[in-house]
Amino acid sequence: MGVFLVMVIAICFAVSAYFGNPIILYIGAAFAVFTSIGSYWFSDKVVLKMTSAKQVAKEDAPELYNIVENLSITAGLPMPRVFIVNDPAPNAFATGRDPEHAVVAVTSGLLQILDRTELEGVIAHELAHVGNRDMLVMTVAVVLAGFVAIVADILSRSMIYGGGNDRNRHPAFLILGIVGIILAPFAAKLIQLAISRKREYLADATGALLTRYPEGLASALEKISQYAQPMRKASHATAHLFISDPFQDKKLGIKQKISGLFQTHPSAEDRIAKLRSMGE
Repeated sequence: MGVFLVMVIAICFAVSAYFGNPIILYIGAAFAVFTSIGSYWFSDKVVLKMTSAKQVAKEDAPELYNIVENLSITAGLPMPRVFIVNDPAPNAFATGRDPEHAVVAVTSGLLQILDRTELEGVIAHELAHVGNRDMLVMTVAVVLAGFVAIVADILSRSMIYGGGNDRNRHPAFLILGIVGIILAPFAAKLIQLAISRKREYLADATGALLTRYPEGLASALEKISQYAQPMRKASHATAHLFISDPFQDKKLGIKQKISGLFQTHPSAEDRIAKLRSMGE
């Protein structure tokens, strides 16, 4: 997150220097902070709307509700709201700005293919995200990555259409600016994805400690990773929140062709191996 902050300030400084106006730096930094806070505050509402998740009461899904309730007590967390996404692809996610406003959601497909111990492993993983306050970290990461891309685009347009004084149009400055425009969004995206993968590993470990049965989550991840079709309403904006990449499509072999640097999640094989090593 410190690298993100430095990157945002550096790009804002480059824009303000190019135009010879320090106010741009102050406005850009303020906008980054304002956008991060706003996204964090309303993240649960946005994600639930995008996934068409429906809240359920205890009488609607008693087994799911009881599992969430029992594990919340074990973890020392407030009872989160429980939602179901009508989608045959097995998956789950957690969101909310803090443990007091947390949401745990699962797909209908997940409820159909997992047994109780596997479902407990998945719910423990999602509650680990809540307890570790991963929503704050990942939401801010997404917002800052997008902000870096926007500012880089503004800088590129300013260089195309003109602006700044003659001193700032020195070739060396332009070369550095062009390099920054190209590399900054790329670096920001890599940082965002790296943060997401690290938080997934941490949630796996925390969830396994919560249930005291790593095999439950390992078995659940095996079943989830073997499902061939992506989610119906998968979105790149929310992909990092799910327990498994919602875009996975085993029939097309997409994951085998994409470098691990560009994945929102660690590979299922790595996660399963780590969980089973904990059990051993």
